[in-house]
Amino acid sequence: MRFGLFIPQGWRLDLVDIPPASQWEVMRDLAAYADGSAWDSLWVYDHFHTVPVPTDEATHEAWSLMSAYAATTSRIKLGQMCTAMSYRNPVYLAKVAATADIISGGRVQMGIGGGWYEHEWRAYGYGFPSAGTRLGRLDEGVQIMRDAWRDGRVSFDGKHYQVDGAIVAPKPLQENGIPLWIAGGGEKVTLKIAAKYAQYTNFTSQPEGFKHKSDVLESHCRDVGTDYGAIVRSANFNAVVGTSETEVTERIERIRSRQVAKANSEAVDGMLSTITSPDSATGTPEQIVERLTRMKNLGCEYAILYFPEAAYDRSGIELFEREVIPALS
Repeated sequence: MRFGLFIPQGWRLDLVDIPPASQWEVMRDLAAYADGSAWDSLWVYDHFHTVPVPTDEATHEAWSLMSAYAATTSRIKLGQMCTAMSYRNPVYLAKVAATADIISGGRVQMGIGGGWYEHEWRAYGYGFPSAGTRLGRLDEGVQIMRDAWRDGRVSFDGKHYQVDGAIVAPKPLQENGIPLWIAGGGEKVTLKIAAKYAQYTNFTSQPEGFKHKSDVLESHCRDVGTDYGAIVRSANFNAVVGTSETEVTERIERIRSRQVAKANSEAVDGMLSTITSPDSATGTPEQIVERLTRMKNLGCEYAILYFPEAAYDRSGIELFEREVIPALS
């Protein structure tokens, strides 16, 4: 099993009380730390407004961060979980990603999905089209990006996008283009798109759900004639790690106290429930190893960890590195 690390960017109220002028330093230093340790990749979210409710707290833009991390790290892969296809024209996005890949020396990953956060869609003037339209754009967009990265020039005449001889030069440094992580578990459409185009998928961390989605993906691969075994399946895990259950509880209460100062307690508690759920990576190292081993046995080859206290306290990350990663790598 390989491991990725989310870098806090404010979206989940994880930079609260850090002055805006100091936030980049915090993010940059944590990325540099991950670059020098056991993590295979670092990740950001592609969102504009905070959760669990929109607030005036910072939410730093994903692809600006990609280029910044490309320039300030040297080894670690760089991803977004996940870019919303409709937020950017796909051939423009292909160009942006190719430039970031050049800056990074060939380390960018493309996490891509249909997008879901209605409040920010409407606030930014994108409307909020039907799921069918959003996923139709996803299907066409990944084809455009794949062809642009492979050939350096792309034309496409689809229902949602038209491209006429767009030049994407230079192409990404990575052979065959930037790897596509197609995120989401929609069984009829999203997983079929993944079967056709993805090198990686990303769906639920709930074990029974993960197995079911894997079976659906395998069926789509048979239908479209692709190699199911060649697609790496991943999941995201919320993580609060402590040496004892008491310490874990204390850590969660500190997280809660920061967040309820900015959002109502009911909404915060709803978001924190995903951190304490049985399919999270929250607990003692022994408990987390047991949970992740089960996922590994179900075919989860890649775990991406979100530590809500990362901007304030790295000790949970360090404990995970010492006692969890070696047991599963």
